[in-house]
Amino acid sequence: MTDHPPGLIIAVVDDDQRMLQSLESLLESAGHTVRLFASAAALLESGSVAEIDCLISDVNMPVKGGLELLRIVRAARPELPVILVTGHPEMLDRSPPTGQDRYRLFTKPFKPEELLAAVSDIMKGID
Repeated sequence: MTDHPPGLIIAVVDDDQRMLQSLESLLESAGHTVRLFASAAALLESGSVAEIDCLISDVNMPVKGGLELLRIVRAARPELPVILVTGHPEMLDRSPPTGQDRYRLFTKPFKPEELLAAVSDIMKGID
């Protein structure tokens, strides 16, 4: 039994296919509905931003990275919960988010149970 409302959708964006599959397995094992995207462009072109309830995105991706995706998504959905994951936290020092770009950050490798706890907290806040 899950502790979040049914029918909520988590979008996962990462250019690493293994990470996508790993996060899909982890989140689905906790009862979440997951949509996978291999790039920020794929998510944006899909029209799914309006339908998702949470976004999990890698920071370091070619063409359009996670911080740029965050800014685009925030313009359309300022209330959307966002979790960023990165293997390169020093990138955030070079391109710091603005004050309005609130998100949760996980540094790879992260503990799966900590990510699930963060997602669970986020989902509890969604009516």
